[in-house]
Amino acid sequence: VQLQASGGGLVQPGGSLRLSCAGSGFTLEHYAIGWFRQAPGKEREAVSCIRGSDGSTYYADSVKGRFTVSRDNAENTVYLQMNSLKPEDTAVYYCTKSPSPAPVAVGKADYWGQGTQVTVSS
Repeated sequence: VQLQASGGGLVQPGGSLRLSCAGSGFTLEHYAIGWFRQAPGKEREAVSCIRGSDGSTYYADSVKGRFTVSRDNAENTVYLQMNSLKPEDTAVYYCTKSPSPAPVAVGKADYWGQGTQVTVSS
């Protein structure tokens, strides 16, 4: 089982990025996939999650209305579309796999991607 996160980069405030989390060795749609981020000197923060099977989505208040999580079952990939980015969105973003279709706290995830850096700066 592996998760490969990609798509980070440097973007100006107000810009957009799309992160990808490609799964291998398992069928991604059967499990909840979460996005977390960690900025230097700050605690890890849950950003968004897409539930296994029914695809229900969840967002932190800090990103609601700006970020959209989606899943492409054919590509076995989850995406995080990030719009109207702010400097406070700067962090390393990780995708995680839950051991079940239900979302879990970050400490209960059974697999992590390697992280992708998002920097929002002018």
